[in-house]
Amino acid sequence: CAASRQAACVSGCIPVPWLCDGEQQCPDGTDEQCGQAGKCCAVSSVCGSKKVQCPGTHHCIPHWELCDRHQDCEDGWDEEGCPQQPCLPGQWQCRNRVCIMAEWKCNGIDDCGDSSDEDVCAPCTPGMVRCDEGKCILESLMCDDKDDCLDGTDEPSTCGKLHTAAGSCPSGRGATELSCLMSPFAASPQVGAAFTAHPLTPILHLSCSRTHVPCRDGTGCVAQEYLCDGEKDCADGSDEDGCAQLCNTPGHPAPCQSNEYPCGLGSCLNASLVCNSQQDCADGSDEGGNCSVPCQRSCTHLCYPSPQGPRCWCGPGYRLAVDGLSCVDIDECTEWSKGACSQTCLNAPGSYSCGCLPGYLLEPDGHTCKLTGPEPKLLVAVQSEVLSYGLRSGHEEVVLATDKDRVVFSLDYDLVERKVFWMDLATESIRWQDLSSGKKGTLVKGVRSDCIAVDWLGRNLYWTDGVAGQILATRLGAAWQGIPEYTVVMDGDLDQPHSLVLQPLAGLMYWSEVGSHSRLMEASMDGSWRHVLLAQGLGWPTALALDFPTQRIFWLDEKLGSVGSARLDGSSVKVLKLRWVRSPFAAAVCEGQLYWSERKTWSVQQVDKASGKNRTVLLKRHGQPHGLQVPSWGNPSTNGCAKSNGGCAQLCLPNP
Repeated sequence: CAASRQAACVSGCIPVPWLCDGEQQCPDGTDEQCGQAGKCCAVSSVCGSKKVQCPGTHHCIPHWELCDRHQDCEDGWDEEGCPQQPCLPGQWQCRNRVCIMAEWKCNGIDDCGDSSDEDVCAPCTPGMVRCDEGKCILESLMCDDKDDCLDGTDEPSTCGKLHTAAGSCPSGRGATELSCLMSPFAASPQVGAAFTAHPLTPILHLSCSRTHVPCRDGTGCVAQEYLCDGEKDCADGSDEDGCAQLCNTPGHPAPCQSNEYPCGLGSCLNASLVCNSQQDCADGSDEGGNCSVPCQRSCTHLCYPSPQGPRCWCGPGYRLAVDGLSCVDIDECTEWSKGACSQTCLNAPGSYSCGCLPGYLLEPDGHTCKLTGPEPKLLVAVQSEVLSYGLRSGHEEVVLATDKDRVVFSLDYDLVERKVFWMDLATESIRWQDLSSGKKGTLVKGVRSDCIAVDWLGRNLYWTDGVAGQILATRLGAAWQGIPEYTVVMDGDLDQPHSLVLQPLAGLMYWSEVGSHSRLMEASMDGSWRHVLLAQGLGWPTALALDFPTQRIFWLDEKLGSVGSARLDGSSVKVLKLRWVRSPFAAAVCEGQLYWSERKTWSVQQVDKASGKNRTVLLKRHGQPHGLQVPSWGNPSTNGCAKSNGGCAQLCLPNP
């Protein structure tokens, strides 16, 4: 037998991880016999070359979590003797003794926590600027509408400054224009720094990505979506200053509707109250001036007098056209992309209506859809247990428990047979348990994976192998008989595939790659029709989730500390940088919330999926959470493998 990987049986050799795994593989049962002092046979390290094993357990942690001043092993072994312990090969030691990956030095991100990895970086040569990711580009490439930095920091949203003048756009532009002019700004030594930001106050020495803008006091960046949303996200509240004076920029509706009059202090007044001989605006700006001039304009809807002279105004759901006379319908479904409806939206003249997909019910607010039927449950793996958490009641219960020295890693759920499947790294096997009967079993052995995914419709299970660069699959009904039975679905040109999610109704799968060039990929579930979904602005997208009602894919980025989403065709990309995204492992979306497991803080958290706000810590246990799922049925449908195994004798893989 191979000494490092195999153990001897009477009838041959078995892999070392099968020793003491609770299942007899040797005919005489010697693989399950205990040694001295009642302890089972010793199992060699199962962590591989990229991770280290916590002594006495099967818990594996990355090298960079050693001496990071956070206890990752339950007994704190990873933080013992750190002052004298040097960094491992390929790492760099910070001033605070934290070890980081060497390639993180001078990448524009404070990975150490004390900024020492960014203190002594060679400056870019004259005529060049540094991207947040670390590389230098020509100054002439700034604000050229092309992403020359991988993270897009050469194209910040504030590539110019908003022109405002008492609520009107510059000369030659109508106040009803959908956007104001942008003017170039001089590139500074750091991409995105030293530009004029909302609301027209210079910010120095702060770099924000193209999806964020800086606060006036220079203490942080906020997402574009947070500007003028009625909630102060900057510490100094500058994201809410001057909102009434801003022009109507894309993504931010004008502060006053066309049937309202803007008061001087930023409030809005119904047009019927203007020039009524009573001061309804706090500053009295709704009276006087040319109020006495009669309305003689050919307005499509209505005309009202104002201190600036007669004005046309439109009813709700319409806006004043550029000619200042006619009214055009507002398409709330497209212009209010995140605020109109949670699922489907139907525009109508002057109005709109929301709808829900099958299996959902429209709430009384007329905008939000909620699942019908039983309360949705969150399944989460915490060390050796799987917990069920009621997303409405908050009720918790343990639905699965394994041996204390084992870790339930990635998991998924079969809606049809009510089985939980999970990856057991200690025994290099994928196991299952029936939640109704409690029956347990092993699906396949001799595999290692960071992520598994169940095709409940086609009756298959998929998993990624980051080391081999493969995506594999086997039948859900397979029974372990000593010989691995699985198919390599995709092989070659996969750069460390990590997280994997399936869309069984469409016969598609999506996965992240976290190798030298991170990207999000899409392919048919039979491995054909593979293409890149997204390849820019990614660090380590370690957790993926699909939101079927909105047809969007979400990801959490461990390196960039962000939450991103895009349509399933790769368009409409949105990224929110959230400081509490530190070490995400798995994610799930249900209704309006995004859920994920955080290994660093040993917690499960949730945020609003559209805004990233209203963060809540749902669970916090003494142990790292890993796999996480919210089991839910999709629309009633089928795929080619759902009936009679697609006519296949063995494995059937669906194709759109």
